[in-house]
Amino acid sequence: MAVALAGAATTMIPALHGAVPMTTLQIQVLSPLGRPVDRASVIVTFVKGRAKMKLYKKEFTHWELKTNQQGLAKIPPIPQGTIKVQVIASNYQTFGDFFEVEDAEKTLTVQLKDPQAQYSAHEEEKSKSKAK
Repeated sequence: MAVALAGAATTMIPALHGAVPMTTLQIQVLSPLGRPVDRASVIVTFVKGRAKMKLYKKEFTHWELKTNQQGLAKIPPIPQGTIKVQVIASNYQTFGDFFEVEDAEKTLTVQLKDPQAQYSAHEEEKSKSKAK
């Protein structure tokens, strides 16, 4: 009986070692005018997906990169699933969004926005109190 159990266990092991689908990801960062933004910080966090090789445990992966002069950040192969991308560059608004990655190769294009004027809810209270 022990031989039968050992034989059944060895037939299941190849099924657990299935290849995890991977994606080669590039992120292109552009200014509002469409020009590449160099030295922008790009943070990529793998959010959702399961690894078959590790008995469907969650994959926790995180990368922090800077863009090159062409505005590209190249990320090593990552598992397919949901990723969170954040882009931080001086003189631009911070960008953040979630993306589904299901292709073998993918290029995400992020167009940054100019910073907006700062808004404060307390300014209205000060002007109302002065008017009294």
